[in-house]
Amino acid sequence: MARIDAFLKLGAAQGCSDVHLAVGVPPMLRMNGELLPIKFRNLGEAELESYVTEILSPAQQEQFRKGHDIDFSYVAESGARFRVNLFRKDTGVGAVFRTIPTDVPTLESLGLPPVVKKFCDYHQGMVLVTGSTGTGKSTTLAAMIDLLNRSRRLNIVSLEDPIEFVHRSKSSQVIQRELHTHLPSFAEGVRAAMREDPDVILIGELRDADTVRWAMTAAETGHLVLGTLHTTSAVKTIDRMVDALPAEEREQTKSFMSQSLIGVVTQVLVRTPDLRGRRAVCEVMVMNRAIGKLIMTDQTHMVPSQLQTGKDLGMQTLDQALLGAIAAKEIDPEDAFNYAVDKKPFTRFVPDGTAILKADVTQGLA
Repeated sequence: MARIDAFLKLGAAQGCSDVHLAVGVPPMLRMNGELLPIKFRNLGEAELESYVTEILSPAQQEQFRKGHDIDFSYVAESGARFRVNLFRKDTGVGAVFRTIPTDVPTLESLGLPPVVKKFCDYHQGMVLVTGSTGTGKSTTLAAMIDLLNRSRRLNIVSLEDPIEFVHRSKSSQVIQRELHTHLPSFAEGVRAAMREDPDVILIGELRDADTVRWAMTAAETGHLVLGTLHTTSAVKTIDRMVDALPAEEREQTKSFMSQSLIGVVTQVLVRTPDLRGRRAVCEVMVMNRAIGKLIMTDQTHMVPSQLQTGKDLGMQTLDQALLGAIAAKEIDPEDAFNYAVDKKPFTRFVPDGTAILKADVTQGLA
């Protein structure tokens, strides 16, 4: 057993989402959003490097020696899976191990809005799941792939960095390919996937112009494309997509968004009332004619008003979703206050909330 497995086993026993290892500090566990140290000595540089080297392949060791960050999936001796990022910083080696549940969750178990399930009924177009790092985007996409895998007979090609949840083919065939292991880039992976008779293509991240171009092409030519962006609202997602390509391609991108974008799900993880867990809360945009017109006329700043009035289509702003989850006693009101866009409606849930809001306004005017 690799020595690092002892820390991972402890993290799993505590139910943490991530295990952090860094030179000069003890190992730390992220518990319900907070980073907490375990009772252990500060890790030394040679010690930690020897730990991580044990679980690297020769090729990965060579890449790490050259100064490259390494992203990979790791299966401990216990069978537990982790997504790993290995890096160097000013004090030495650092590593973050993200726990990957063995069983793929369902959309229902994640408490996601019913409209997300409807997105899986489409045969072509693009669905984007967005949010900051660590907000559960990969878990949501895994649940969507699992639903497709169970309910339809499809060829699903999943391009990931790295492979996280492992999908066993059920009604569908699921092909999982890993960046830098099976393909050199997401763009190349999408290009290759289009020659593999796919019905659904999952793209781990739309991180560059070439990937965006190929993703758009795939969505326009009869495929359902699922992807992620590190954006924190529907408006920012639209703007990021439009700005991803050169100015001369702007009109073409806007046309694509208005015609082929199915929807955007932007999520945050908010603590539950007992503070022992976190729950996904989502802003949802469903493309319709009105939003398409706003995109084409460069009026995306008006999209939130469409989300507010689009409840019958399954749309909601983040603030609406947060208030609904508070009313249902699913999330902690004080934590919801931190994520709210317009904090004023949330001040009644927070001790001295009005004072906090006034302080924020005063600071903004300073």
